[in-house]
Amino acid sequence: MAKLTKKAKSLAHLDVEKLYGVDEALKTIKELATAKFDETIEVALNLGVDPRHADQMVRGMVSLPAGTGKEMKVAVFARGDKAEAATAAGADKVGAEDLMEDMLAGNLDYDRVIATPDMMGIVGRLGKTLGPKGLMPNPKLGTVTMDVGEAVKVAKAGQVEFRVEKQGIIHSGIGKKSFSDADLRKNFDALVDAVIKSKPSGSKGKYVRKVAISSSMGPGLKVDLADVAGA
Repeated sequence: MAKLTKKAKSLAHLDVEKLYGVDEALKTIKELATAKFDETIEVALNLGVDPRHADQMVRGMVSLPAGTGKEMKVAVFARGDKAEAATAAGADKVGAEDLMEDMLAGNLDYDRVIATPDMMGIVGRLGKTLGPKGLMPNPKLGTVTMDVGEAVKVAKAGQVEFRVEKQGIIHSGIGKKSFSDADLRKNFDALVDAVIKSKPSGSKGKYVRKVAISSSMGPGLKVDLADVAGA
């Protein structure tokens, strides 16, 4: 008989079918996050939508009150004083044609790409490069804006994008294991509230159907929807 690993032993008595309150789930997940790095705490929301239909797409931005625990890398397409404002706000790379060429060469190590409206002619040539990575600037998400300085600041402060996948599920990190329980709860509530407010017109019946919380290397725990505000 194979010997159980320390990790397997710690999970042996875990009831994966139990419905946990949000605070209990967060506490338990943190206790089970035993990797040698600061694991990300993740939330999965199973929604009653079919994103193949345009009127059932769920996508948006949310500023997590306690931040993400991750250093966000931001690129900005801008010129002149707007480029200066982006640099002053902490953008990692600012440019125009030069930035486009750099990205076409494969340098895409960014978490957010922002552009002023007048730069979209250049950015449009990157559609096949940025689109599949979810990095294409979009005015509905606030990433095509004249106020690039503010857009950079909110991105750096912990603003994250959420987008429903083909299976009707949204996955998003809400912080790190090292975060306090209170900070993780604040971030959890902010994410769920933003997703609920983004309910599309085409969604019929129950919108939020299941919620689970996990860590990078740990199991997922089912959350009792009765403890999820607005669900």
